[in-house]
Amino acid sequence: MSVTGDQMRARNLRMVGALAALFFLPVLASFWMYYFTDWRPAGSTAHGTLIQPPVPLQNADVFKDKWTLLYVADGGCDAACLHALYIARQTRLLLNKDIQRVNRVLVATGPVDRALFDREHAGVTVLDASAPAADSLLQAIPADQRANGLFIIDPLANLVMRYDARENPKGLLDDLKKLLKLSHIG
Repeated sequence: MSVTGDQMRARNLRMVGALAALFFLPVLASFWMYYFTDWRPAGSTAHGTLIQPPVPLQNADVFKDKWTLLYVADGGCDAACLHALYIARQTRLLLNKDIQRVNRVLVATGPVDRALFDREHAGVTVLDASAPAADSLLQAIPADQRANGLFIIDPLANLVMRYDARENPKGLLDDLKKLLKLSHIG
């Protein structure tokens, strides 16, 4: 059985065609599924809740030019508040070289215990809820989302993400690192 040159060439072309189909058919199938059907990949890599669309904050100069971790609580700061501020502080410290790109802010809805913040959480900006920046912020955040909510505000003063401060803080750190890596502002 002698194989002629034309038969060998035809067999080689079939083999190349089969290999090309092996690589290109999955790409074509995924392109068709994504653009021509209702199927979309589920989920995202974000650990927090993305606020869609981002909520622009009015009179929010305190949030301009830096990323902000924000918590809303009574000025006396109960155990949940202290835990959320601890999470915000530790997350910011773990950012290493990007630490200066992130601020921590507490919006106090009641009388503020300044001694507590000076002693336990130095560096936290405390806003009185009656201040113009805090007032527009409180209007932007629904009251039912404030409890245990640690929020991320971008350098353009947009409310962009919410985290439950009771959850594992590694997700907050991961998302904040991604945001800082991808952002050229703040």
